[in-house]
Amino acid sequence: MSLSASPEQAILWPLKGGIHPPEMKQLSNNSPIERLPQAQEYLLPLPQVGETAALIVNIGDHVLGGQALTRGISAMYLAVHAPTSGTITAIEPRPSNHPSGLPVLTCVLQADGLNTTVPFIAADATQLTHDQILQRIRDAGIAGMGGAMFPSHIKLNPASKIEQLIINGVECEPYITSDDRLMREHAGGILKGVALMQQLITPKQIIIAIEDNKPEAILSMKKALAASMLAGSCRLQVIPTKYPSGGEKQLIQILTGREVPSGAIPAHLGIVVQNVGTAFAIQQAVYEGKPLLERVITVTGNNVDKPGNYWVAIGTPVRHILEQTGFNTSNAEQVIVGGPMMGYTLPTIDVPVLKGSNCLLLPLATELSSATMERSCIRCGECAQVCPAALLPQQLYWHAKATEYDKAEKFHLQDCIECGCCSYVCPSEIPLVEYYRVAKAAIRKTRDEKLHAEHAKLRFEARTQRLEQEKQDREAKARQAAEKRQATMSGDEKSAVAAALARVKAKQAAKETDALADTVNTAPTTDKQAAVAAAVAQAKAKKAQSDQRNDTSNDASATVVDNKKAAVAAAIARAKAKKAQTDQHNGASNDATATVVDSKKAAVAAAVARAKAKKAAMIASAENPTDRPTTVENTEAATPEKMAADGEDVNNKSSAGNLPETAAIASDTTTADADKKARIAAAVAKAKAKKALAPIEPDTTETPASTPTPTPTPDNDDKKARIAAAVAKAKQKARERAHEQEKN
Repeated sequence: MSLSASPEQAILWPLKGGIHPPEMKQLSNNSPIERLPQAQEYLLPLPQVGETAALIVNIGDHVLGGQALTRGISAMYLAVHAPTSGTITAIEPRPSNHPSGLPVLTCVLQADGLNTTVPFIAADATQLTHDQILQRIRDAGIAGMGGAMFPSHIKLNPASKIEQLIINGVECEPYITSDDRLMREHAGGILKGVALMQQLITPKQIIIAIEDNKPEAILSMKKALAASMLAGSCRLQVIPTKYPSGGEKQLIQILTGREVPSGAIPAHLGIVVQNVGTAFAIQQAVYEGKPLLERVITVTGNNVDKPGNYWVAIGTPVRHILEQTGFNTSNAEQVIVGGPMMGYTLPTIDVPVLKGSNCLLLPLATELSSATMERSCIRCGECAQVCPAALLPQQLYWHAKATEYDKAEKFHLQDCIECGCCSYVCPSEIPLVEYYRVAKAAIRKTRDEKLHAEHAKLRFEARTQRLEQEKQDREAKARQAAEKRQATMSGDEKSAVAAALARVKAKQAAKETDALADTVNTAPTTDKQAAVAAAVAQAKAKKAQSDQRNDTSNDASATVVDNKKAAVAAAIARAKAKKAQTDQHNGASNDATATVVDSKKAAVAAAVARAKAKKAAMIASAENPTDRPTTVENTEAATPEKMAADGEDVNNKSSAGNLPETAAIASDTTTADADKKARIAAAVAKAKAKKALAPIEPDTTETPASTPTPTPTPDNDDKKARIAAAVAKAKQKARERAHEQEKN
């Protein structure tokens, strides 16, 4: 096309694809915009778009028209206002104005009929700054009135430089005439809104685009443009009628010949597109201070008595509109929000009008093509020829039907504008757009789940790191506190702590020995196993004694007693093991055998007591009398069982010099008091032994597992005990002589 002086004859680029469905606009565009009676109840979904809004009202509050009901928590926020005065009667989930009809949180406003409003503050736009104008638009809750409902304050504050501003007055969808009537009746207000947009984004060129099937709107806009301040910087462009030339990307292609890349937005090309209804709402918000409380809606179709365009408050129930326009709600006819190409059927009419709702289509059953049975694709290719986005609808259909959504994405499914051209021309009556919508929803869900999983993983890692850091901090604080206490601790306190640690170690060793003895007592073992257990117990006792000597010398007497208990426990373990072995070989013993065993234990205990007394006397005379005295209590030998275990330990271990109690007494007993107590204990033990031997009449024999031996008598036991005591005494004297030689 050649360029001429007339704006209408400017260069236009052809639209790829597209169709020419019946327009059916004459049903509603011949009468002026009217206003419906006020509804008794209004439904205000929260939010209508964008991030979740925070409610600032409660049930029972009385609100005025234009009062904000929500507070934004981020930039992506669309304010919700009360359309009239009344009382908040409920805040609960209600069905949404969506094909799914899923419930959303909704404020229910009961109108009081007074229509009292908050005072609207008018302003002179020339006196407002850029930020003040944007704030007024944001506070008014202005959104895209063409159907997308994208917040206008974000779209009018782009990050990149804008070269062109396009005002969309095409309205290509059949039946819809709301923008047509708005341009006819409010052209001046629309241009005032365009001037505000120019002040905000300062584009180099402004284009107002209108289809050639709206001659009255074109004439009205020409007159208003000639009388406005935009006459030199704005041009009105008439374009051919073709569906879907009113789409944002398609309109840019027609006017500029440029194609918006896949996944990009027009702002990336330096272009912003706004609807004529949005421009009118912006001038009301900035100049009059009025929030977006109402909009023009087309009510059309052959199933309604009063088709036309009406000013309808945001939040008005669809049921109320249908009742006022003569639609029989009892019939099972469909109600479509939007046009026949891109609209959707409502599952219920008890839903509200939204800021992006521009039409209610009420067709007869025969007015639109009825849904027939879907047939197989014949691969005619008609869908690809009419696609305005130059996609391959056939491949998208196959992958969407097979739930191969990843392959559908490779064919640019997200670039589909869901215009419905492919479904319109399909001879097999395949609802292609429905398949695409399901596929898009599944892809969005998968992406959201993946995003949530990544966020959960990041939160888990952050929590783990935080807990580990807290643990390290606590350990560091504990170490610092311990070092600080140790630095301020005196020598006596350190010695007391060391002694306490030594006692804890000794008690732990004694507990382990007792546990070992219990194990030996419950399960009969051989002599070799009993010897090993006794050796282990004795080693632990010696280790505990060594640790105590290295740690501190202040609690020597207590440690000696603990070590003596460990040694006695080891001897008990050996005795129990031998007793269990004898019981296993011979069965249950009679009372006489048990008496002989007890007398043997008593005799051995007496011998041990005498040996201990003599050793204590020699040690007391050999050591330096100035050493610290230690009292050793021998009351543990009172029971026959312990006396036998102690005597056996002396007989078995005196030659090796490994008795823990002898070593402790040799190192710590230094006074005559200790010698005296030892002699008294020996005398007491001897008397008890004689008393135990008096009624004994030995008449049984012990039969070991290896070689049979004669039955021991009390005299033999006493003799063995005296021999063992003599051997121990001789060895002790040898050690004393060696010790004196080392001193000399």
